[in-house]
This record gives sequence, structure tokens and C-alpha cells, in this order.
Amino acid sequence: QVRLEESGGGLVQAGGSLRLSCAASGNIASISALGWSRRVPGKQRELVASINSRGSTNYLDSVKGRFTISRDGSKNTVYLQMNNLKPEDTAVYYCAAGREDWGKQEYTYWGRGTQVTVSS
Repeated sequence: QVRLEESGGGLVQAGGSLRLSCAASGNIASISALGWSRRVPGKQRELVASINSRGSTNYLDSVKGRFTISRDGSKNTVYLQMNNLKPEDTAVYYCAAGREDWGKQEYTYWGRGTQVTVSS
């Protein structure tokens, strides 16, 4: 079992920045992929960014160049640095953990989410 706890959400003006943090605990050794997803009411959850055990990252096209995912292995923490935020980035952001096998990621564990609101 893996537990994930997000922090760092809030209200920011368009063009501003926020950094989300996710602390992982439990059976960390079983995890080879970490990610951040978001959900807007009425829409499907979308994966925003991911990072695997080798440090390779992937991003949703709409956030490339603005968001950066990183991890601190010593702290079992994954971060999402969000710059130049836009109103359309407003959503509940969820931390996710799972495995990557043969290049395919599957997320099993999810945090409770943190609200990010970007005002215009």
C-alpha cells in the first residue's frame, strides 16, 4: 500500500506560479512511475506530467514549457512546478503513483487532490 499526500494548491493570478508537492509513504519500493493529473468538473481526468524511475518525463501538450515535474528520492516526494499559469489550468490536481512496464505507465495509487484556481 502506498499513501500520497498533496500540498501547495491555492489561488493565483494568471501568469503566476505555484509548486505542488506530494509526499509518498508506505511500500515505495513497488513504485516506478509518479505523476500529476487534474480534473475539471464535468470533464475527464487528464494526466498532466509523469516521471519514471530513470527520471524520464512526459507532459501534456498544453503544459509543455510551463510545468516541470521533479522528484526527490531522499524525501520520497514528487513536485510539480507550474509557471505562467492560465485560467484553463484551474482544476483539482491529484498525485499518482504506480508502475511503468515496457514503457507503459499504470497508476494504482492516488492522493486526495489539491485545488488550483487561476484567476484572470
